[in-house]
Amino acid sequence: MPAMKFRNLLLAGSVSGAFFLPAAALADGEVNLYTTREPGLIQPLIDVFTNETGIAVNTVFVKDGLPERVAAEGANSPVDVLMTVDVGGLVDLEDKGVTQPIESEVLLAAVPENLRDPDGHWIALSKRARVLYVDKDVDLTSFTYEQLADPAWRGKVCIRSGQHPYNVALIAAYIDHHGLEATKTWLEGVKANVARQPGGGDRDVARDILGGICEIGPANSYYVGLMRSGAGGPEQEEWAKAIKVVLPTFEGGGTHVNVSGAAIAVNAPNKDNAVKFLEFLVSDEAQALYAKQNFEYPVKEGAVVDPIIAELGTLNTDGLSLVDIAAERKAASQLVDEVGFDN
Repeated sequence: MPAMKFRNLLLAGSVSGAFFLPAAALADGEVNLYTTREPGLIQPLIDVFTNETGIAVNTVFVKDGLPERVAAEGANSPVDVLMTVDVGGLVDLEDKGVTQPIESEVLLAAVPENLRDPDGHWIALSKRARVLYVDKDVDLTSFTYEQLADPAWRGKVCIRSGQHPYNVALIAAYIDHHGLEATKTWLEGVKANVARQPGGGDRDVARDILGGICEIGPANSYYVGLMRSGAGGPEQEEWAKAIKVVLPTFEGGGTHVNVSGAAIAVNAPNKDNAVKFLEFLVSDEAQALYAKQNFEYPVKEGAVVDPIIAELGTLNTDGLSLVDIAAERKAASQLVDEVGFDN
């Protein structure tokens, strides 16, 4: 079956839920990908992989319920590779039992230990740092996450919902560094410092700094690339001009990162091709493409960083294991509600 026709069948299946492919479709020269990331963001990498290997990548965009979908499809599932954003999504795949250990020395060498599952069920492919957007006129060149609760910033902090996965992960990391009670006190301090009710998106932090509502706020690094490159439109370019970026760290640690990542499905019909695809995604070539396309940091040391992101400074990634951070997500979410952070 031609790859394009097969891709259309896959996409049709994504609308109706579980979709089972005929055995004839499971050829040696393809790999089937389910992704919660917009396919257009990874298509340039897919094109290069196919050109270099001859292996077609059939992509299905699954907005919600990825673990449940694969579990429902069961042993007849056509999917080989599962790709998602946020470490929580990767851990949820493993917890649902829809992944299998990946055996690859290439992946072990390319992906740092704290950015992959210790049992091999998933790996990170790119990093986004939780940075600090700062009013360009404020004299600030260094910062710790702990300082977000400093009364000196009373009424000067903008932030999206505490229940958003990006903030839940940051709070979970804070728990790992300082413990539950200290994190509650910190979160209460951050809440006391907000200039407006938590909400909106990360780019709204830059918008509100321009509007004089606040002076600082935590946000993801890749949004800076989207704004400064013009990808977000001329209005967002103006937001970007209003801010500078500081790479905060934990006291005694590094900068918190979240990741996009991937796993191999438990019943992958094209497992060998799936491994080849993941090995390609951590190659120097693909990591540089990923960084340029999505304004994210590569996971592989020495891979090229997009110039816009490189200008933010040298990223010193915090050494906490993503597995340990993910384990505290529930406690972090409960703290957000307990202190009434979003109220």
